[in-house]
Amino acid sequence: MFTGIITGVGRVRAIEDRGDRRFFIEVPFDASAPELGASVACSGVCLTVVGREGGALAFDVSAETLSKTTLGRWREGTRVNLERSLKLGDELGGHLVYGHVDGLARLIERRPEGASTRFVFEAPEALAGLVAPKGSVALDGISLTVNEVEGRRFGVNIIPHTLAVTTLAERGPGDELHFEADMLARYVARQLAWRQGGPG
Repeated sequence: MFTGIITGVGRVRAIEDRGDRRFFIEVPFDASAPELGASVACSGVCLTVVGREGGALAFDVSAETLSKTTLGRWREGTRVNLERSLKLGDELGGHLVYGHVDGLARLIERRPEGASTRFVFEAPEALAGLVAPKGSVALDGISLTVNEVEGRRFGVNIIPHTLAVTTLAERGPGDELHFEADMLARYVARQLAWRQGGPG
């Protein structure tokens, strides 16, 4: 479990195909600290540490994950938002993020707005009902507050600090980001669907 507060930006050092695809990601923290089997959110995707190589951590990614995320487009040098998993007693600075990507949100527009930058995204049609004004979403693992919603589109304001310490500064119109809805929204939607259609 994570909070959506990015603790550093890593870089893909190497990629190997060995049945599944193995990514070696250089990390900005002590690579010996996460134990083998520990979880790390990599641009919002919960991955398991399977090895270490110098200052890089190794992660195996299945074909299913590659098909549902942007990881299949990662190349050597791709920058990755990183967050280590929560420990009991850690500060919960963002919102509860699970690293289970619901889909891909497309960046439609970015523009200056005061000292911040306004980003407008379009959610996948099946997930648009999970986005609410002043609610939370995670985009590429970053916990963000939704400002407004219009149909499938929703806006967020990104402060300069967030641009500086994540990969959002690199994103432009047409880019796709990993989208994870707030867990509360998922359960409310499930309850409503169950009440309307019954079990099964």
